[in-house]
Amino acid sequence: MTEQTDLKDELNIAEAWMKAGKEVAIATVVSTWGSAPRPAGSHLVIDEDGNFEGSVSGGCVEGAVVAEAMDVLSSGQPKMLEFGVADETAFEVGLSCGGNIRVFVERIG
Repeated sequence: MTEQTDLKDELNIAEAWMKAGKEVAIATVVSTWGSAPRPAGSHLVIDEDGNFEGSVSGGCVEGAVVAEAMDVLSSGQPKMLEFGVADETAFEVGLSCGGNIRVFVERIG
C-alpha cells in the first residue's frame, strides 16, 4: 500500500471524522452471492452530514445504504440490509447479473 492509498482508506477517514466530533456509521459487505461489484469486507463510511467514502456496491444500492446509515445514526440501532435482484432488473438497481449482497450498518465511536 502506498501512503496515498492509506490516506484514502475508509477506516482512516472514519477515524478522522470521529476525531472532528462527527457521528459516523460504517457499512460493511458481510456476504455476497452471484455477481456483486464489491467483495465481502468492503466498507462505506457515512457521517452525520451525509458525506461518504468507500463503496459497498454502487448505483441505487449505495444510495439506499447511505439513507439507512442516516437512520442508524439517529437511532443508534444497527441494521442488516439485503439487496438482491432478478437478472432482468439487475442493472437498474446497481447489481450486475442478479447478484445478492448483505450489508451490515452500525454507528461507530
